Amino acid sequence: MEKLSNKLAIFGAILLALMAGTYAVGLTKTARAEEPAEKAEATSGQEGNDTNAVGGMNISISPVSKILQMDNNSTYEDSFKVTNGGSEPIEFETYAAPYSYIYSEETDSYSLAFSHENNYTQITRWVTFKDSAGNWVKNPRFSVGGGETKEISYRIVTPGDLPAGGQYAVLFAHTISSAKAEGGIKTEASPGLVVYGRTNGETNVSSEIRDLAIMQTIKKDSLEEDTEGNQTVVAKELGHINARAKVKNTGNIDFNAVGKLTVSGLFGGTVYETPANRGRTSIIPETELVVSDEWEETPPFGIFKVTWEVTAGENTEIITSIIAINIAPLIIFIIIVLTIMIVGFIMGVKKRKERRSRFAV
Repeated sequence: MEKLSNKLAIFGAILLALMAGTYAVGLTKTARAEEPAEKAEATSGQEGNDTNAVGGMNISISPVSKILQMDNNSTYEDSFKVTNGGSEPIEFETYAAPYSYIYSEETDSYSLAFSHENNYTQITRWVTFKDSAGNWVKNPRFSVGGGETKEISYRIVTPGDLPAGGQYAVLFAHTISSAKAEGGIKTEASPGLVVYGRTNGETNVSSEIRDLAIMQTIKKDSLEEDTEGNQTVVAKELGHINARAKVKNTGNIDFNAVGKLTVSGLFGGTVYETPANRGRTSIIPETELVVSDEWEETPPFGIFKVTWEVTAGENTEIITSIIAINIAPLIIFIIIVLTIMIVGFIMGVKKRKERRSRFAV
């Protein structure tokens, strides 16, 4: 019995070591996954560049967003900068387009549509740009030399009957090119500045959070190159703990939605948590977008408690699940070890009986 106790103690130590190893792997992976993510929220006059590089052309716009508080019968003037990162001159035109989303039944998702007008894109009618002659017009053209930056002034004149809620537009700097790249395709680019207009009046911050789900695998597209240098998009299924949810804006003003994925060991201790500096998803009215996160450094096996918390405007939804990853091989290993121990114990008992019978003779 003493030997059996020793063997059971050894087995318990092995099992604990395996579980501790899983926990340690999780901690190591988390340390890597929580490196700062450079994705900031849209703020008033947000710095940064929306850069388009196409066919050797490199053009960018700064800032990339603007939050504007608007009153009735008012005029607002501001500017943005267009930078030519290439060596050749670039011709471009500026114009205002609706910033909105449209729903696709085929994909069951919303996608950006810069030509879809609704009650929240009327601001596009109120925008003009100062041309080279100093006139305020809808669609002026400009030129910027290689390595140079040009400042573009724009004006927003509001009517006396502003609708309550938000107004959204994109101010584009669209390149004009008669040259064609290889294959006969024109090389054009359109970096843009997003204007988030907030009008005076009653605002309704309302959201709907649905289809919360925690999963063990996630599909991702990746580029693969063959021996001849040809690239193809390949969908891969990765064994990563991940979560998603759909958030719909049912109000009349935009809000930020954020998801927080928390993964803990079965015996406690957080091994992954969505970084606090992770960018939030801005959702405008009449739009439903997906909020998601994944633990990219998920270990090859383990049992984890996973919590997925989604906050949208003033609404929060939470779900919790227990996720087991590749536990079958571990169970098989435990069964094998137990079988070996039992066989060893039986053989030991048998040998002791044989020795006792010999001494008895």
